[in-house]
Amino acid sequence: MSGFTRYILLQLVGPFLFVTLALTGVVWLTQSLRFLDLIINKGLSAGGFLYLTLLMLPGFLTIILPIALFCAILYVYHRLDNDSELVVMRAAGLSQRRLAWPAVMLSILVAATTYTMTLYLMPLGLRTFKDLQFVVRHNYASVLIQEGTFNTLVDGVTVYVRERRSSGELLGILVHDSRDRQRPVTMMAERGALTLTEDGPRFVMINGNRQEVESDRGQLSLLYFEQYALDLGVFAQSPATRWREASERYVHELFDPGDTADDIRSADEFLAEAHRRIALPLYALALGLIAVTAVLAGAFNRRGNLWRVTIGAGAAVAFELVGLVVLPLVQATPSLAPLMYLQVILVVAACVFVLGRPPRLLAISAPVQAA
Repeated sequence: MSGFTRYILLQLVGPFLFVTLALTGVVWLTQSLRFLDLIINKGLSAGGFLYLTLLMLPGFLTIILPIALFCAILYVYHRLDNDSELVVMRAAGLSQRRLAWPAVMLSILVAATTYTMTLYLMPLGLRTFKDLQFVVRHNYASVLIQEGTFNTLVDGVTVYVRERRSSGELLGILVHDSRDRQRPVTMMAERGALTLTEDGPRFVMINGNRQEVESDRGQLSLLYFEQYALDLGVFAQSPATRWREASERYVHELFDPGDTADDIRSADEFLAEAHRRIALPLYALALGLIAVTAVLAGAFNRRGNLWRVTIGAGAAVAFELVGLVVLPLVQATPSLAPLMYLQVILVVAACVFVLGRPPRLLAISAPVQAA
């Protein structure tokens, strides 16, 4: 690696990391606000909430990284152009492609990182997030029961807890089960806890009694116990039985989704998502080339080349808009999937062609008025 290449590459790394962190922080903050109800209404701890939201970051980064790369390349090369550093490098014998090589190197690195996220980290994080969210919202773990209130687990099952400690232990428990109208059951215990077992969740109560009334005879049955486990598996659900959406599946699962009714109905959507996962990392290479070509194509102008930045930004926006239009088309007609790759190939080919043209070193200046 030459000194010029190393110098430009180091100039690119700082702005790229800054834009990535800034965009990630903004997107993470706006998206995580949707899940505050897990803390307010479900009693989820702050650490658990942070873990859930961090699982979504790979999905955000697949979109953020190419955009941050484009902004960094456009900013750095425009600054080098304004400071006449590109003119000096060209005078030293560097061709257009040699000048663009640091941006291409960073684009390839970002594309490889994005492939790691789209093919593995993003589906892994999203399926873990969905599973944990599913457990919190549908299974009756200790985060669901609030102290000092009557909690209705399902129709006919009501639980009251006087106090809930940070360790998860519950004190002053009352459980009323009236699902069987002819034999309602009331249980009271000094303490207990909700536990998850291989067979499902269990409500374990210590030192209490079980009261059952036979309505037809009006007879009360009273049973004292040291330990009693109420099986909640009848109405709890398991994440393993949950149908997984397209964003939660790996690429091989998208190409071969299964034979269930939901899988067959969503086959086109799965196919479009699989091609999007493969094509999306290539956006980093295309956007990086658009940014560097916008600055390097054309002659040096002492008055500045802000118009090139504007053209580059417009080309990048148009490129992203075309991608957003192509995705629904592929979902509707899977045979149009090659359009996702054709879009990237055409942009890359056009940029390489422009960068292969000889550099223009003559400055463009205003006509000099005669004395």
